[in-house]
Formats: sequence, C-alpha cells, structure tokens
Amino acid sequence: MHRIVLLPAAAVLFSMAARAETHTLTLKQAVARALTQNPEVVMARLDEAKASLGVRLANNPFSPHVGMGTGLAYTNGFPLSIEGSAPAIFEAKANESLFNKPQRYAVAQARESVRGAGFASGEKSDEIAYKVASLYIDVDRAGRLADSAGKQVESLEKVLQTAKTRVEEGRDLATTAQEANVNLLRGRQRLISLQTDRDYAAHSLAVTLGWDAGDLVTPMQEDRVTPAIPVNEEAAIQTALSGSKELKRLESNYAAKGLEVKGDKAKRLPKVDLVAQYALLSQYNNYQNYFATFTRNNGELGASIEVPIFNGSGARAEVEQAQNEQQHIRAEVEVARNKIRLDIHQSYQEIQKTDIAKELAQADLDLARSQLSVVLAQMNEGRASLRQVEESRFNEDEKWIAFYDAQFNSERARLNILRETGELMAALK
Repeated sequence: MHRIVLLPAAAVLFSMAARAETHTLTLKQAVARALTQNPEVVMARLDEAKASLGVRLANNPFSPHVGMGTGLAYTNGFPLSIEGSAPAIFEAKANESLFNKPQRYAVAQARESVRGAGFASGEKSDEIAYKVASLYIDVDRAGRLADSAGKQVESLEKVLQTAKTRVEEGRDLATTAQEANVNLLRGRQRLISLQTDRDYAAHSLAVTLGWDAGDLVTPMQEDRVTPAIPVNEEAAIQTALSGSKELKRLESNYAAKGLEVKGDKAKRLPKVDLVAQYALLSQYNNYQNYFATFTRNNGELGASIEVPIFNGSGARAEVEQAQNEQQHIRAEVEVARNKIRLDIHQSYQEIQKTDIAKELAQADLDLARSQLSVVLAQMNEGRASLRQVEESRFNEDEKWIAFYDAQFNSERARLNILRETGELMAALK
C-alpha cells in the first residue's frame, strides 16, 4: 500500500527535476529578459494600460449615446407612459453631456493618472533591474567563494592525512590531528553554506527572470566593466532629485488629487446635457381620442439643465478629504527627497569603505601568493613539508575569498548609486 503512494510522488519529483533547466546569461542579458518577462514589470505595464483606458471611460459622458427599442403596449383608456415615454411602435433616444465641469476635471485627473502610472511602471522596471543585478552578483559571488572553499577543503584533507601519519609515527601529538580534523569540518561547513547560498540565489534569479522556480541561472564568465558613477556626492544627489521616477510619480499623484479637489468644488455648478428623442406612435393606443391632433412621427431635440441647490454636507467633506490626501502626498514627497539624499550619502561612504577594503584584500592576496611561492621553493629544497605547503594554499584561498567579497561589495555599492540616480538601466543595457 505504501509503495502505491510513494512511487507517484517519486515520479513527480523526477519529472520536476527533468523539466528544470540551467540558463547561462551575462548580466546585461539577465536584465534585458527581466524587463520583458518579470511578472511584476508585466503587472506594472498592465496597470499603465488600465489607467489609459480610464481616460476613455472618463470621456464617455461627452460622447453621444444612442439607444433604440420599442414601447409596444395594449391601451385601455388614456395612454399611460412606459418608463416616462408614451407607448410607441419604435423609439430612439440620444444624449450627450455638453457642460459638466466635474466630469471635465475627472477626465483631466484620469490623464494625469496615466502619467503617474507611466512613472510607476518605470520605477518598477528600475527596481527589478537592481534586484536582478543584486541576485546576479550574489550567484557569482557565492559560486566563486564556493570554488575557493572547495580548494580549501582539499588542502585541509591533505593536512589531516599528513597529521594522522605524523601522529601514528609518533612525531606529533594526537591533538594535532584533532585540530586538523576540526579545521576540515569547519571548512566543509563553510562550503555547504556557500553552495546552498549559491543554489538559492540561482533559483531566485530564475524566478525573477520569469522562469520556473526549479530552473537555475548561472552567470557567464566575463570581465564586467564597473559602471561609471557621478564624480561626487552632490552631483549624484542633484541627478537623483531631478530624475527620480518616485518623485515624479508622487508629484503626478499630487496634481491628480488637486484636480479631484477642483472637481469636487465644481459639483455646485449646473450641468447641461443634449437630449434627442424620436417615437413612432400607433393609432390603436387611442391617442386621437384624447389629444386634439395625432402625429405618428414625433421627435424632440433639446437640453437638459440641472442646477444644484443644496448638495448636503457630504460635498464639503469630499473636498476636505481630497485636500487632506493631497497634503499627505506632499509629505511623502519630502520624505522621499530626504531618503534619496541619505541613501546616496550612505552609498558614497560605502564606496570609500569597499574601495579601501578591496585595496587591502588585493595586497593581502599578493602577499599570500608570494608566501606560497616561497614555501613551494623551500619544499623543492627539502626545507618545507607538504603540510606547510597545504597550509599556505589554504591561506591563499582564504585571501581569495576576502578579495572576492571586497570586489562584489564595491560593485554592489556602485550599482546602488546608479539606481538612486536613475542611470542603472542605461548602464546595464
């Protein structure tokens, strides 16, 4: 009974693994795919399209509306009305708004909402581009660190074997082998941690690019050019404030809310609609018995004028509510401006730290490589043991890990500045 349940489950897992694919991309290729296939980007563009349709909906009252039908009815006595119209064989009605100031403001608000949706869509694209770049760096970093950690494990295994041999020969204490074993286990723990980090980042990147969660994305081996950033912090702040899609979106929302306020205030103005109507009447409804003259073909063309006298307390509440929301958006703009300034300031400080860390890691790595060369030369001369060589190699791999960390942190800090200034997309295309 248990085999009947387990075998299908195993088959499902096998089929999922069989469908999984590994995609090897450059950073620019990954960003380009995300801008067309990422679900969040697609949804943002759909919201923009929806906002565009909102303009057509808001303009609808200013377009002619024509309806045709019939009002056939049996009449006994005076011909009563059906939904406000006399019984007719055929009737047609048309109406169109001529003067409706609140609706005109609604149209303008809808147009401004389209502009804001465009900024929101661009903002989402920038956000996803940075997310893809960050995940790409995470995958590349974890892969390089895992390779170095794997070499360390190989060196530690040789050190442990040498230590065991020397302990068995009585040339070292038992604690020497124990220490080597602890170091090996610690190295394996780090290796597994880095491998799991690389695996998760690779799957996350695949999902962000619109692929299945079971797929993997691996970076293509390339020399990525570090993108240029503004020459100084103040220049970056000015560029960010003038080009920020977030600020433009908020300012568009503020303008749209202002149009809503005007529309609410305009509700006290009169409204004028064009009205046209035609009706084909019949004699069997007894019109000739109750009216002095009877005409089968009847039509009218005129205007419907509505003048508000008292709109109630809700009208004033709507205006005040929209004004409060407008002030809330203004506060959001100030918060966003200050956040941009602080983020750029922090990013430039981070670049200073990562640059000096990268310089130190490079010098430390060069020293470790020189020390390894010396130990290898001493080994050829019989003045150094294999254990010393492997320990030197372990130390060199450790410096490689520190160098990769500093290198990727520096790249990430520069990408963050480009994201803040709105120049990330241009740099990654």
